Amino acid sequence: MSLDRVLVLNGPNLNRLGTRQPEIYGTATLDDLRASLQHHAGDVEIDLRQSNDEAELIGWLHEAVDARVPVILNPAAFTHYSYALRDAATLVTEAGVPLIEVHLSNPHAREEFRHTSVISAVATGVIAGFGADSYALALQQILRSA
Repeated sequence: MSLDRVLVLNGPNLNRLGTRQPEIYGTATLDDLRASLQHHAGDVEIDLRQSNDEAELIGWLHEAVDARVPVILNPAAFTHYSYALRDAATLVTEAGVPLIEVHLSNPHAREEFRHTSVISAVATGVIAGFGADSYALALQQILRSA
């Protein structure tokens, strides 16, 4: 697979990064995250998007399948219950396109309802608990496997 672009998709409330519970999610904003990932990506385009809308995220995963673009996905709250998002993520990995689930915090160290991910079983891999570095580690793996 030729690697020109990586799609970095972020779910609900992640547009509030930098101000939302910085003790859990850190002080970096999505713009900070985009700049950091682009620095690590070199000539590979980082296409970072965020939506609070489940349907929009699903449409972006369909786009990834059709264009065969690797995905770094932080499903946020949809992690725990969105079977529709899981089905769309399945389409990505079944097409042989990498999809890495990421989380800024470690969901297993938080409230019990956060311990279950309906996405993990269909993702290529999962990286959690390293703050913004979770994304950088996912990108490193995608670049390595390209």
